[in-house]
Amino acid sequence: MQKLKLALYWAASCGGCEIGQLQIGDKLLKLAEVADIVFWPVAVDAKYKDVEAMPDKSIDVCLFNGGIRNSEQEHIARMLRNKSRVLIAYGSCACNGGIPALANLFNKDMIFKRVYTETPSTDNQNQVFPQPSVKVPEGELNLPVFYDTVKSLRQTVEVDYFIPGCPPEEQTTWLTLQALIDGKLPPAGAVITGSAKAVCDECKRQKNVKKVKKFYRTFARIPEPDICLLEQGYLCAGIATRGGCGALCPQANMPCTGCYGPVENVIDQGAHFLSAVASVIDSNDPQEVQKIIDEIPDPAGTFYRYSMAESLLRRARIK
Repeated sequence: MQKLKLALYWAASCGGCEIGQLQIGDKLLKLAEVADIVFWPVAVDAKYKDVEAMPDKSIDVCLFNGGIRNSEQEHIARMLRNKSRVLIAYGSCACNGGIPALANLFNKDMIFKRVYTETPSTDNQNQVFPQPSVKVPEGELNLPVFYDTVKSLRQTVEVDYFIPGCPPEEQTTWLTLQALIDGKLPPAGAVITGSAKAVCDECKRQKNVKKVKKFYRTFARIPEPDICLLEQGYLCAGIATRGGCGALCPQANMPCTGCYGPVENVIDQGAHFLSAVASVIDSNDPQEVQKIIDEIPDPAGTFYRYSMAESLLRRARIK
């Protein structure tokens, strides 16, 4: 039997998805029996020109992690789309923009100013900033163009399947690879997690519909081990987040942060989470409600931690 050709790529992300792909452990040996890795820059010596020389659709499947932050990542996304029969958005950043998309609250000039002039450890008295190209005696040097807006993979190219998570759990990754090996992939466009329900449906904590007067940071106190974290005043996104992870964070006494993306048929995960939070506030006094809400740190990072690019907001409007 001819082996499958597998490609993996890392765009605007932290690299955790590369570790997530290795979490399948000894199943890598089973994968190696049926698939050859033809492109994986972080682990295999292959050049862009090698991929460019491949016939279109000669790669059976590509796991693409990371959002699209610059021109190089966009170019590679388009190239791998052309070369791959199946393109999979792997991880939160590829699926929904992820943490990098929180930069959409700013623009390129604001980000460069902060990074290259304002940080305490930066000494840049001449105000030197990265440039897309510069001529030197040896020729012209080029850097990728840094975009104002971080996009998800499907906002750039057509995507066949989605595997969410920061990073995806081992069982989610293998669920997809097993389906690929067996030739039993779901209908195109599917989000592959093994569950269409919310994390709350996988969480064994007791839900008593309690109301709260205050929201707590995770370091402020130790939660009760068996009671719903949201009903204890912790900003747990389980009610607005697709399951499939096994509710691992709540099991460890940590609130769900939403990395598996929105539940089925929800367009805006942040708005859904915000609605759930509003429903447990124990007050009808607008001033008291406002005071409680004002104590929530970093609302954008809390409610849109992984989903800014795919939200109704997309980005801040900056003059």
